[in-house]
Amino acid sequence: MINTWYGDISQPLFQQFEQVKLLVLDIDGVFSDGRIYLGNDGEELKAFHTRDGFGLKALINAGFQVAVITGRESDIVRRRMQHLGVQHIFQGQDDKSTAFQQLLGELALDEPQVAYVGDDVPDLALIQRAGLGIAVNDAHPAVQQNAQYITRCRGGFGAVREICDLILLSQGLLQSAEGISL
Repeated sequence: MINTWYGDISQPLFQQFEQVKLLVLDIDGVFSDGRIYLGNDGEELKAFHTRDGFGLKALINAGFQVAVITGRESDIVRRRMQHLGVQHIFQGQDDKSTAFQQLLGELALDEPQVAYVGDDVPDLALIQRAGLGIAVNDAHPAVQQNAQYITRCRGGFGAVREICDLILLSQGLLQSAEGISL
């Protein structure tokens, strides 16, 4: 067992984190708590945690690729991800597998080099395809049953940071990680 800030992780699972070159994330329920706030004038609001932003920036600064694939279309998401430096943003994806396959081709990566983080049934296909399928702590039970790792933190409350920390730790880069709280 490997002792981490987030608890003990088996050696085989830790080795899966070592293989990751690309982190792919869903948005609602992973980067946010899954709630969508709608104002009287149709304004849509989402909350993002600064710790998740720090972790993502640290991962990108360490040379990892990061992508988001989400079923919803939102200017808030585009702005937030661009601000964090995410280069691969796929929104309005009814079939997330198409975007996933496109990413693998563009980046010349294989499925074992990818970690995918999701929270609900539309994420199941990618949880099962990725080398490391991850469910957030409060994910739907079907997603948790198919994931190799379930975060200790809930979606929107540090789950993304947890994954970033574990990827960096597994590859010996955590102590030199440089992010910025955004």
